[in-house]
Amino acid sequence: MTAQDSGKRSDYLSWDDYFMSVALLSAQRSKDPNTQVGACIVNRQKRIVGVGYNGFPTGCSDEALPWHREGDFLDTKYPYVCHAELNAVLNSVPGNLAGCSIYTALFPCNECAKVIIQAGIREVVYLSDKYAATDSFRASRRLFDQAGVVCRQLKPASRIVTITLDENG
Repeated sequence: MTAQDSGKRSDYLSWDDYFMSVALLSAQRSKDPNTQVGACIVNRQKRIVGVGYNGFPTGCSDEALPWHREGDFLDTKYPYVCHAELNAVLNSVPGNLAGCSIYTALFPCNECAKVIIQAGIREVVYLSDKYAATDSFRASRRLFDQAGVVCRQLKPASRIVTITLDENG
């Protein structure tokens, strides 16, 4: 019996699109006015074991710290923001992340690459590599290559995923 014969839907999300959608949905929690990034960690059994988005550390006020991109270092967001990948690792289900995959909107920076490697994550699936020419991201690639972490850019099968927050959805 084929899927068509059984009546099964044929327009469901692939696993890759599903997990990237979870990462992008998580990014919607970010207060950053310029860049919203989310990450989703998945184990070998295709179970989500951690999610995160870019934001300030727990207990640090979103109003008291700056969100600026330019200015004196301490007056920008950069010394304060925790990246989505770091938060996904820190928010993960207690246990072993060895062999997991991480789905993230942006290719990870060198600092997140170190965290990903140390956590035992073996695959990075990303949408955008817009900072590929910068030193931080070239360092990431070098680290991932040496550690044997597989990186692949996702070419989504579904370009649009619609979620309606309505009980009649």
